[in-house]
Amino acid sequence: MIKFDVVIVGGGMVGAALAVGLAKQKKNVAIIEGVKPEAYNDMQPMDLRVSAISKASVDLLVQLGAWNSIESKRVCPYLGLETWEHPECRTRFHAHDLGLDKLGYMLENRLMQLGLWEQFDQYSNLTVLCPESLHHIQFGNDSNTIHLDSGKILEASWVVGADGAHSKVRQQANIGITAWDYRQRCMLINVELPSLDNDELRDTTWQWFTPSGPRSFLPLAPSVNGTQQGSLVWYDSPKRIKQLQAMSPEALRREVLKAFPAELGDIKVLQAGSFPLTRRHAHSYYANRCVVIGDAAHTINPLAGQGVNLGFKDVATLLDTIADKGLASQAAFVDYQRQRRPDNLLMQSGMDFFYKAFSNDIGPLKLVRNLVLKAADHSGDIKKQVLKYALGL
Repeated sequence: MIKFDVVIVGGGMVGAALAVGLAKQKKNVAIIEGVKPEAYNDMQPMDLRVSAISKASVDLLVQLGAWNSIESKRVCPYLGLETWEHPECRTRFHAHDLGLDKLGYMLENRLMQLGLWEQFDQYSNLTVLCPESLHHIQFGNDSNTIHLDSGKILEASWVVGADGAHSKVRQQANIGITAWDYRQRCMLINVELPSLDNDELRDTTWQWFTPSGPRSFLPLAPSVNGTQQGSLVWYDSPKRIKQLQAMSPEALRREVLKAFPAELGDIKVLQAGSFPLTRRHAHSYYANRCVVIGDAAHTINPLAGQGVNLGFKDVATLLDTIADKGLASQAAFVDYQRQRRPDNLLMQSGMDFFYKAFSNDIGPLKLVRNLVLKAADHSGDIKKQVLKYALGL
């Protein structure tokens, strides 16, 4: 049996970030993951799962030494953000509103994970167990014993669940959740944009609200041959998304051109996939010497692309509280929960309110919400504060 200060179950973006951060603090850390991220080359197709990374998340990746590695692969800075229902009632945000050169970056989730994994070799106090998976945790007063599917047994002062929405760590630690299904699916469609000749569209992400759900556009890094690419996000009923997924690329292209605003321009469908929309929030962020972070602690409607940013905020806070309070008691985790749970709940509730307010076709409500969007575009300091909060500033 090998003893560690912390064993992290889950080596995705959030788990890997915490592992590097704890290793930098000289903690003896093990990370358990089932699949190692694939090495990068320029010819690989763009992944479907992409995220809009805020300045606060970039700052964390810089602090962990991973940003240069990530930036050397495929990144797409974006400068503007627009949201609307009626085309004449738009709320626009731009980096120059805050004196910034960009609002953030569009990044593939896998490449963020890979950039963090590329830091692992720098730390002799960081042990990677991959491919490996958790079987069960035996709880103790001063430490936990972690039994792996391979038969290996580890001991750790604390176990971190960074193992996603269906976290085994959370379940085995008897941490309950509140959850509900939005009765919608989210379809992701990677496209080429050969006719896109408006430079402003290349660095602006937008979201258009319709009664059946939002339609969004995220600019992506150009392909190796220079072709502009983008990610389309289509919210709709499970029945409609199932119909769309069964279509050929050309048939799906025709549906996209009918369902998305004309400013998108022509497209070529490269790949598509979908996932259900479900909200989850853990009743507690720690119990039985286990701590949950990222999607293991909370999942959010991806409306504003804040899921990964919230996970990185969890990591940054947990690293700070552990550096301050240490691992000898649960004080660091009390502080972590006190800081992060209300913030995550606020973001979840805000996204739910926004989502429900626009997910109908009621005439008077439609008029009010469009007036609100138009007024928001001229709200000055309020608009700046909303943007600052979203960017983690």
